[in-house]
Amino acid sequence: MNTLKSPGNVSELAVCGGSPAFSEPLLVGRPNIADRERLFARFNDMLDRRWLSNNGPFVQEFERRLCALMGVRHCIPVCNATIGLEIAIRAAQLHGEVIVPSYTFVATAHALQWQEITPVFCDVDERTHNLDPAQVERLITPRTTGIIGTHVWGRPCDIDALAEIARRRNLTLMFDAAHAFACSYGGRMIGGFGRAEVFSFHATKFLNSFEGGAIATNDDELAARIRLMKNFGFAGFDKVVFIGTNGKMTEVCAAMGLTSLEGLDALVDVNRRNYHAYVQGLASVPSVSLLGYDESERCNFQYIVIELDSSAGLSRDEVVAMLTAENVIARRYFWPGCHRMEPYRSYFPHAGLLLPNTERMSERVIVLPTGTAVSPQDVDVLCGVLRVALTSPEAVRRALASRNAAA
Repeated sequence: MNTLKSPGNVSELAVCGGSPAFSEPLLVGRPNIADRERLFARFNDMLDRRWLSNNGPFVQEFERRLCALMGVRHCIPVCNATIGLEIAIRAAQLHGEVIVPSYTFVATAHALQWQEITPVFCDVDERTHNLDPAQVERLITPRTTGIIGTHVWGRPCDIDALAEIARRRNLTLMFDAAHAFACSYGGRMIGGFGRAEVFSFHATKFLNSFEGGAIATNDDELAARIRLMKNFGFAGFDKVVFIGTNGKMTEVCAAMGLTSLEGLDALVDVNRRNYHAYVQGLASVPSVSLLGYDESERCNFQYIVIELDSSAGLSRDEVVAMLTAENVIARRYFWPGCHRMEPYRSYFPHAGLLLPNTERMSERVIVLPTGTAVSPQDVDVLCGVLRVALTSPEAVRRALASRNAAA
């Protein structure tokens, strides 16, 4: 058991001279490990066949199972979600300007800029943390060719509103669904919305294939182009018919993806259990609100997201520093916003003036650990740390200041 103790008062916090609450780091995104026996059996099958890449049997099986889960015609595995975004963007023939949130992982913007397409940063709704359709409408220009929404925290965008704007303004709508595997919207699985949706199976994601991703679409023509583009444009032996790159998923990654997929329900159960433990544990913590999930839909519960209000007495960064001292490696997401990262802050130095919600959220959001490496007891202790710290914020602030001065 990682847990050491729960602090009873502020003097027992690590920043105030006490021992850390956890003996080992409690991390956000620590990988979920699949059934090892099943995984190693697949590795042995792969090695016996000596088929390690180039659309092997595990990749083909992974694609079939993904399609069945999402209810889509195509879900094409790729080496990672960033390459998946780049391929999907190019296959959809986007150009000019594409509207995206700044409150997202920077790969969403990079996938456009890499292809000399201008990402136009749009503000988000403070309640949902997703693209605000009203703000999207205001940013459309004659150069706009598309909209890419991100399903942040696995909570879907306002897909209907974005789809209506895209239809009316003749724009291509796509989604970065890196957070949203095994989630639904209106009873339909994420994967079949827009022209394409791109998933991540990176090691830190809810379901991982070590490294990997997939592009889901019901557009047969688009899928055909994606399949060509992910394999250098080959349409058979020695026959190149399209510009392409190397976006293929390997057999070893597909083997991990399949094995993880077989444990999907158990992963959801663990995340749901931890989420409800946080709901209970944070109920009495002052100045903290926990982002909720719509449990009438399918959710993966992968992200535990809290926001501090103005009465907290500690800044978000002070809380993160206090937690780090306790061996809780909490994360600032998606700080400081894509528009404040290079090259975008040089290209668009005044973008923040149009992104007030993004700027506020990036300064107050904290993501806390969950997943199979976190127990309900861990959650209870972590919530106790927050409760003690936010009940005595001035003592914590003084202790942090003393630490910084000594450093």
